[in-house]
Amino acid sequence: MSRLPRLVGGVGAGLSRLADRLEARKGEDPGTAETPDAVSPPPSRPEPVPAAAPVPAAAGTGAAVPPPAAAPAEHVPPPPGYAPAVAARPDPVATVPWGVRVAAEVAWRLLILAGTLWVLMRVISAVQLVVLAFTAALLITALLQPTVALLKRRGVPRGLATAMTFISGFVVMGLVGWFVVWQVTENLDDLSKQVQQGIKDLKHWLLNSPFHVTEDQINNIADNLSQAIGTNTKDITSAGIEGVQVIIEVLTGILLAMFSTLFLLYDGPKIWEWLLKLFPAAAREGVAGAGPRAWATLTAYVRGTVIVALIDAIFIGIGLFFLDVPLAVPLAVFIFLFAFIPLVGAVVSGALAVVVALVTRDVFTAMMVLVVVLAVQQIEGHVLQPFILGRAVRVHPLAVVLSVAAGSLVAGIGGAVVAVPLAAVTNTVVGYLRAHAKENALRAAAADGPRPEEPAAVTAEAVAAGAAPPGAPPGEESPRT
Repeated sequence: MSRLPRLVGGVGAGLSRLADRLEARKGEDPGTAETPDAVSPPPSRPEPVPAAAPVPAAAGTGAAVPPPAAAPAEHVPPPPGYAPAVAARPDPVATVPWGVRVAAEVAWRLLILAGTLWVLMRVISAVQLVVLAFTAALLITALLQPTVALLKRRGVPRGLATAMTFISGFVVMGLVGWFVVWQVTENLDDLSKQVQQGIKDLKHWLLNSPFHVTEDQINNIADNLSQAIGTNTKDITSAGIEGVQVIIEVLTGILLAMFSTLFLLYDGPKIWEWLLKLFPAAAREGVAGAGPRAWATLTAYVRGTVIVALIDAIFIGIGLFFLDVPLAVPLAVFIFLFAFIPLVGAVVSGALAVVVALVTRDVFTAMMVLVVVLAVQQIEGHVLQPFILGRAVRVHPLAVVLSVAAGSLVAGIGGAVVAVPLAAVTNTVVGYLRAHAKENALRAAAADGPRPEEPAAVTAEAVAAGAAPPGAPPGEESPRT
């Protein structure tokens, strides 16, 4: 009979534990009784802490010990409703207006380009003699290279053709310079006498002119000129010394130009291939196409300028000869040389011829020389240059004026000479590179093929021949009319 109370107590404890487990499962899964079509979950409620299993009572008592109480969860109070909301700060880049950002992007790129150009100009000014000599060699090579090519086509070896062209070209240029110097020295005495007589005639004309110039005013001007020459004797001497230095630099530049011309005539294609290797591989194709076109432009410019200058010198020299102006042949040579400076050279050479005619002859002869010079220059500008130079080296007159001004400021007369051919070559290169980039873009678009939403266009001829219209299923032909 002693085992019956213990058995009854164990059964009661097991039933209590089973009831606690059922209650715990109901608290963990409260939505089991709902249908599966429910969309929103039931409102959450605090999960009950499962009660600990009661400790079995000691033998003979039959009572269970209650479980310990669970600790309360930590509670965080919500913020009050009157607290102000703090907005997040926007990105500083987003606050800058679009126009200001574009202007800044353009500005710093322009600054980099200006700095690069400034450094380039400093380097060129430091080696100005070498740059001008090499540029003159390029111009001379552009003038002589067609002769070398002609001799090579006739079967002459390259070395012999180069030597014959080089020697003959520089001999002709040397003879022209010697002829000018010889004519000036031979006629110097007669020219001085004619200048003195011309000054007397000019003085007499001023006294009898309607400008009311008196003899005392003319004598005062002559005395001031003689005093200025006497007081500036040291400056004139130093200018003569600087002139000797200039002559030495000119001779050095001539030697550099001669050697550069010789090697450019002989190894021009090899030098160009070496230069191509200095460019990146991505840009090498465009540069390789722009180089021959730039050289063709330079050759056309030099050849056309020589022809135009020769025609100007011949016709103006003939006019000076028939008007009995002294030094007609040297003046014609000066007109030929100054013709290589666009716009400015024609004005300077024409003014020199008019002044010589005015001093050595009379006012009427000077006016007739002016008429001849203007007539020849008008024919040159409207007939010769468009016909001989053509569209290959056509540059806007404003670009010509600005180029000559900039070239003369940077490098004097040499810069003025090379400014216009440089502008013409730059125009040709930029135009070709722009067209080349556009062609590459079209080629890449054609290689990609038409997009799925953009069917390939069918021409009217193809539709008339029976091709399927755009969007038709395969195998369907267009209806014939």
